[in-house]
Amino acid sequence: MSRILAIDYGRKRTGLAVSDPLQLIANGLTTVPTHQLLDFLLNYLSKEAVERIVIGMPMQMNNEESENAGRVKAFVQTLKKRVNNIPIELVDERFTSVLAHRTMLEAGLKKKDRQNKALVDEISATIILQTYLENKRLM
Repeated sequence: MSRILAIDYGRKRTGLAVSDPLQLIANGLTTVPTHQLLDFLLNYLSKEAVERIVIGMPMQMNNEESENAGRVKAFVQTLKKRVNNIPIELVDERFTSVLAHRTMLEAGLKKKDRQNKALVDEISATIILQTYLENKRLM
């Protein structure tokens, strides 16, 4: 098996997480400035075997797409043109930022560390991926 890569796409920063090769556990990878994301991904994908890319789709409580959804869709189209051999899947990312903040609080991180938006984005990507992996096991 190869890894699954998760993306929490943002206007300024993008959080990334990756599974272990057995696809059991999600681990935070890094946070990348969004304008450097495509180059980072192409470099990463040239070195690591990735079976699937999972991208968080920002949705509102009424099931409508949020403001950032258009940017996510545009990025997905660009990414599909560059890595057409890897399936890309959109998943609902509602509440991941809230869960990331809660996780940081429960982990005992200091207030200053909890305000680190890059860390929040990376943890959000990890939550997106872990949720995806758990749902995949249930199917």
